[in-house]
Amino acid sequence: MATTDQALRPVPQILVHEVDRPRTRNKWLEWVTTTDHKKIGIMYLVLTFLFFILGGTEALLMRTQLAVPNNTLLSGETYNELLTLHGTTMIFLFVVPVAAGFGNYFIPLMVGTRDVAFPRLNALSFWLLLCGGVVFYATLFWHPPEAGWWSYPPLSSIEYSPSGGQDAWIFLIHLTGLSSLLGAINFYVTIVNMRAPGLSWGRLPVFVWSILVYSLLLIIALPVVAAAVTMLLADRHFGTHFFDPVDHGTPVLWENLFWFFGHPEVYIMILPAFGIVSEVLPVFSRKPLFGFKAVVASTVVIAFLATLVWAHHLFTAPLPLVVLGFFMLSSFLIGIPTGVKIFNWIGTLWRGSLVMATPLYWALGFIANFVIGGITGIFLAVFPVDWQLNDTYFVVAHLHYVLMGGAAFAIIGGVYYWFPKITGRMASERWGKISFWVAFVGFNATFFVQHALGLSGMPRRIYTYQPNMGWSTYNLISSIGSYILATGIIISMLNFVVSAKHGKLAGPDPWKANTLEWFTTSPPPPHNFDVIPRVRSFEPMRDIRREVELRTRVTQKTGGSEQFVRAPSDDKQLART
Repeated sequence: MATTDQALRPVPQILVHEVDRPRTRNKWLEWVTTTDHKKIGIMYLVLTFLFFILGGTEALLMRTQLAVPNNTLLSGETYNELLTLHGTTMIFLFVVPVAAGFGNYFIPLMVGTRDVAFPRLNALSFWLLLCGGVVFYATLFWHPPEAGWWSYPPLSSIEYSPSGGQDAWIFLIHLTGLSSLLGAINFYVTIVNMRAPGLSWGRLPVFVWSILVYSLLLIIALPVVAAAVTMLLADRHFGTHFFDPVDHGTPVLWENLFWFFGHPEVYIMILPAFGIVSEVLPVFSRKPLFGFKAVVASTVVIAFLATLVWAHHLFTAPLPLVVLGFFMLSSFLIGIPTGVKIFNWIGTLWRGSLVMATPLYWALGFIANFVIGGITGIFLAVFPVDWQLNDTYFVVAHLHYVLMGGAAFAIIGGVYYWFPKITGRMASERWGKISFWVAFVGFNATFFVQHALGLSGMPRRIYTYQPNMGWSTYNLISSIGSYILATGIIISMLNFVVSAKHGKLAGPDPWKANTLEWFTTSPPPPHNFDVIPRVRSFEPMRDIRREVELRTRVTQKTGGSEQFVRAPSDDKQLART
């Protein structure tokens, strides 16, 4: 009877009048509204490299003006505007935020999580950066700032910089500072609280350590410069006199506040570059990083000492001799942990099976250039020497060997290294190496001779000079070198654009690297990992490849000397693993 009732029971009818297809949004809208850390990282990288091109164009215009004596290509006012645009762009719109681009894309992948701690806050930090850049470059349509990227009073006061361009510079500092501060908090919380199982502090990749320390320095330094530019804005428009000596203020207060931010800012810019190099060298040396713990410890020590050396930018200010001596010695001291890194990188390369791929070329170029910049920094840390060389082209050369030859070379090497992971395709090795050699020769032709210019007395920030000063040949060499350097950078930019569409397919781990971002597909899926692996050492991908070998009995080709030798007791070893 039950069977009969069941057979007679009416069957529900479903009428379909229209198929409900998944909603498709415009691709540009997906990018604008995204909270995916990988898309935000790509937008950071694209935006910052666009600013890099703008800043480089401004530098070429300045070098063209200085190529010959008494050049009339640019007026003094236009030159000062370009100088301010160039310095501000390279520091606040390229070198600092490009590290956030790498961090956004790779920190969650390297620590084995599916996203950053605060995805919406992450998106906000990018849009604040974009707004800061738009506000700053909108001044091109009326009157750009011309007080330099450091904006010392009284030059930046309302009396000497009455245009809105200087106010736009202040708003840029606020917007980009808030962007960096939010990003730093996000990185810190993600790294501290969202690591994969087994990823202890002793197994954290060096790049992750560098971003963690970078974030802490930003959290310490940014409130100081925010206070300084707020005081400058109040002096300009609200009748205060923080930096006006006529009313008991002092410009030296600005110098102390700005450089208390500014010198940690140098290490904020260079520490991520250190992290990139520390990831690239072991992979292409087919050796573990030599002195892993020493490299990590030196990063932390550099961050601590970076907050104690700001006044070496004030050696020509009226400071007591004991203060000058303290900051001279602290500046010497910071060379020790930096030297630890250099020697550990050399130890990593020593007797390694070097794979001479493009990322390794840029990393080696970074080391060569940075050593020169570091040595000239030691010269400038001796305050009697600094009294002679301050505000000369020797300082310009030192700065660019650290930030352009150092940080920028490492950044481009990082793009070549992680390009397969971001795009799923390989960048051209041939054009990558050509780009490196052209840029390396051009960079050194541009800036090495500027040491001689500084020693012969050429002041920085001048827009012209007389032919009888003895500077003409050096300036011509420097200007020709700048165009060679620009050619090398353009080759890499074109290489990235073309290879993103037409490059050879990469696969998940083309370099046979060591860290977790290479565990997933290239490019990674929205959720990053199907299964988050357990970390058993500071080289988790090497462990994973070893386990694959033991299970499949297929040798994992690496292009180097890394070999996984099978023993008779493989099955027992696999069981223990």
